[in-house]
Amino acid sequence: MAYATTNPYTGETIKNFPNATDAEVALALDRGDTAFHNWKNTPVQQRVTILKKAADLLRANSEEYAKLLTLEMGKLLGEAQAEVELSAAIFEYYVENAERQLAPEKLPSKDPVVTDAWLVHEPLGIILAIEPWNFPYYQIARIIAPQLAAGNVVVLKHASNVPQSAALFEKLMLDAGLPVGGFKNLYATREQLEAIINDPRVHGVALTGSEAAGAVVAAQAGKALKKSTMELGGADAFVVLDDADIDKAVKWAVFGRHWNAGQVCCSSKRIIVVEEVYDAFLEKYKASVALLKAGDPMDPTTTLAPLSSQSAADDVQKQVEDAIKHGATMTVIGAAIPERGAFVQPVLLTDLTKDNPAYYWEFFGPVSLVFRAKDESEAIEIANDSPFGLGGSVFTQNIERGRQVAAQMSTGMVYINHPTAVKADLPFGGVRRSGYGRELIGLGLKEFVNHKLISVTDIDGQF
Repeated sequence: MAYATTNPYTGETIKNFPNATDAEVALALDRGDTAFHNWKNTPVQQRVTILKKAADLLRANSEEYAKLLTLEMGKLLGEAQAEVELSAAIFEYYVENAERQLAPEKLPSKDPVVTDAWLVHEPLGIILAIEPWNFPYYQIARIIAPQLAAGNVVVLKHASNVPQSAALFEKLMLDAGLPVGGFKNLYATREQLEAIINDPRVHGVALTGSEAAGAVVAAQAGKALKKSTMELGGADAFVVLDDADIDKAVKWAVFGRHWNAGQVCCSSKRIIVVEEVYDAFLEKYKASVALLKAGDPMDPTTTLAPLSSQSAADDVQKQVEDAIKHGATMTVIGAAIPERGAFVQPVLLTDLTKDNPAYYWEFFGPVSLVFRAKDESEAIEIANDSPFGLGGSVFTQNIERGRQVAAQMSTGMVYINHPTAVKADLPFGGVRRSGYGRELIGLGLKEFVNHKLISVTDIDGQF
């Protein structure tokens, strides 16, 4: 597995990093286990002071952190700065809430023999985090903030094209005062990952990534009888009903599909518009997408970034070609993209039928799949006709109607009048091939803890 920083805008490989040695992996696990036995006994209030310091350091050095994101995976500098802020906000969420959420819970029992019963939430040990390149800091923050707050320690295997971002985040946590071994970045190989999963000191695996990677890692974790959480792909529906504010829906559709160059699991990949407003919406949508400006992601006037790598761009182009071969209609939108850089021309795919395999695919780039629905009922049917179930959106001026439609959508998240979003104080996760488990808030905090019952009983009582 080649770890390297390659600028997606210039194509220049800036620095290569060697794979971790087996000795480095062994040392990381030894240090992680040692750190855990001290960290688990550290009061929650003291643990989260480290998270507060990390948040402060992120904000104090926001430009430095953001520029590295843009350099390594090509996202717009403004979006990179927003990711730094989001990561800081996630840390602060647990500073403010973890102690309360981890507090022992008194359980009522009707049995007279049980005189006192409590549920306590205890950490397990080392958690392996396997994270993707599209949000290099946010993906780390949303796993280590709750796990460190809970008393666990984390070993990270990050994507091979963001090695400096991974290393910088490890340094961030050390600078914030986290003990050595509390969070360790490893440039691990696939073979080493399996060995880590099988190590008895490792008690869980959290993966965010592709379906293929998730299937492999989930199988390995299951064989080792280790709990796992899987945050996988998505093909989120963006449903526009007949009473929607079309101008605002168009604005959010353009954003929802093209932020991070369309490389977001919960991007608005399938735009489903009811027949009454379809033509008006589509005309305005195409005109708005055409205003996007592809260029240097460091330039604040750029609004469409390159993809993370040339190979990623090639994959998307191949998907589009295959969709057309199976009957889809492609409409190219906007000015030609720059010749240099891993750019993909924004395109619209329509006339997608169920016998076209692209109908069910996830496109990780600026490709808009647009569907015409005859009415609300068919819009919901199309929205649910997907192997994925991550997020979705409903646009309507009648909020109660939006709630009713949202209730019928089979996803982990639904937003009314906004594309699926990521927020520090809201849960994230999906169903079906979008994975299982939840990250963030109290749900993420308690994914890898032992919910232990401590019950006091009458020694003379009879069960």
